[in-house]
Amino acid sequence: MNSTSETTWRWEDMTLEKREEEYSPSSRIDNIEPYISAYIAKSEEARKKIGEGKEFSYGSRPSQRIDFFVPPNNKDKKFPLLVFIHGGYWQELSKKESSFAAPAWVENEIAFAAIDYTLAPEVSLQEIVKECQDAISWMISEAEQLSIDTNRIVLVGSSAGAHLAAMTAMEIPVRATVLISGIYELRPLVGTYINEALNLNLNEAKELSPLHKDLRDFPETVICWGEIETEEFKTQSRQFANRLTDQEIPSMVFEVAERNHFDVVFELTDLSTQMGRELLSYLREV
Repeated sequence: MNSTSETTWRWEDMTLEKREEEYSPSSRIDNIEPYISAYIAKSEEARKKIGEGKEFSYGSRPSQRIDFFVPPNNKDKKFPLLVFIHGGYWQELSKKESSFAAPAWVENEIAFAAIDYTLAPEVSLQEIVKECQDAISWMISEAEQLSIDTNRIVLVGSSAGAHLAAMTAMEIPVRATVLISGIYELRPLVGTYINEALNLNLNEAKELSPLHKDLRDFPETVICWGEIETEEFKTQSRQFANRLTDQEIPSMVFEVAERNHFDVVFELTDLSTQMGRELLSYLREV
């Protein structure tokens, strides 16, 4: 792909109505509620299976919390760490619905963390990005207490969480990122209902877009999405992958068959899926 300055942006020629459709992942499914219910139910099942884990604070706000799950028999051990950052367009969901994949990793001697952040419109998107960066910085600083290997931290984000994982990885060195159905160019959101809580102008949206950042030091990455997604979400992932290729950053790019924007994250619950295998390869390498 050419540099972003030479890119023809599909969204620039769209009507507002079309942009809102393309940037509404739920426009490709009948009903979002069963998926939200599944996040809740599967996360509850996970905690029953491996325990509630521990809750840690990385800041003073009530929302600045981490649910942390460490493998048993962790005395004198240092475990790889998978950090999950939830989506919800920076306006919905929480860590409470984000532990559904924890058992698959904890049972394979990999620590799992789900981070919370303050939702818009209570804070700005810039502040949300900073909170995620602070959460990772805190875990690194507390590596001894948490029994984690700071050389094997992988950030995993879904949708808006992929955006946050990418923005965090630009500032804090991590082993790799796994970016699922992400959004990397925020300018198309300006003017849509999605931006009402964010209140971004075009300049702010560009400044907070990973696609427009210096990616020379970005970590090795998986970029993936579901087959049943809007064309704009697929395009965004491909464009970000192409930017990484331009910078010679190793990346694995693929579409997950028969998955949509909301259930593709369940690929994380099975280490034998392509997503699971790639993620495991990052966490197991020394």
